[in-house]
Amino acid sequence: MAANRETPYKGSNHGDFKQIESSRPTWEEAATAPFQIIQTPDTAWTLGSGANKTHNPNGHKHISIDPWAPGRHPMNNYKLCISAVVPRPIAFVSTRSKNGKVTNLAPFSFFNMVHADPPLFVLGLTTPLDTPNDTLQNLEETGECVISIVTEGIVEAANAAGVNNPYGVSEWDASGLKPIYDCKTVSCARPEEAVFSMEGKVESIREFNSKVFPGKKSGSLVVVEATHFWAHEDAINEDRNLIDIEVFAFFLFSF
Repeated sequence: MAANRETPYKGSNHGDFKQIESSRPTWEEAATAPFQIIQTPDTAWTLGSGANKTHNPNGHKHISIDPWAPGRHPMNNYKLCISAVVPRPIAFVSTRSKNGKVTNLAPFSFFNMVHADPPLFVLGLTTPLDTPNDTLQNLEETGECVISIVTEGIVEAANAAGVNNPYGVSEWDASGLKPIYDCKTVSCARPEEAVFSMEGKVESIREFNSKVFPGKKSGSLVVVEATHFWAHEDAINEDRNLIDIEVFAFFLFSF
């Protein structure tokens, strides 16, 4: 990220995003640096050696930051954390209402894998159960979803699906992606264009108490157990246990 060009926009407080985007290298320019598996910075590093040769503190001291200091806006904690915890994988979550009439497709940057036996994944949502967004409402009603991984080929489509539509307005139309209803363990669709998708069942949902508004809930954590996998045939090996990173064209970014 070209920090010197984007500093005036102060992170997520974007004005004209197209103006910001135009200052960045084009997709074709960035593609000249392909994904590579390389050595560590110091191949001679031994136990107890500490920081490697790339560490250059320049005499800088650490700054103590109280997340709840008087006058500090809570949004500063959000901005600080998403700028530091990078890169983050993006979950592209497909859900469906209990009656099957409402479908939803949404990207989530608060997402990761937390266990392998069983395979468990977490989704972080900034809405509580009493005022759920569309995804959370469907997850609570049906207990199922499809999680796909965002890759280069569906970047714009995933971004379009991030629009906050009213409940009942499907983001599938905005994305232009094709829903496929052939899942083995859930009733919602998976995107045909996704290189890797996971059918999943809700294992648990937990809410969090707000520190800004005491007595209120500020968000939810959904733990999802993967119950079936889908992978493009050119991206999976013969043993069906490894994704080819070059085919996958893995793309990590933050919303």
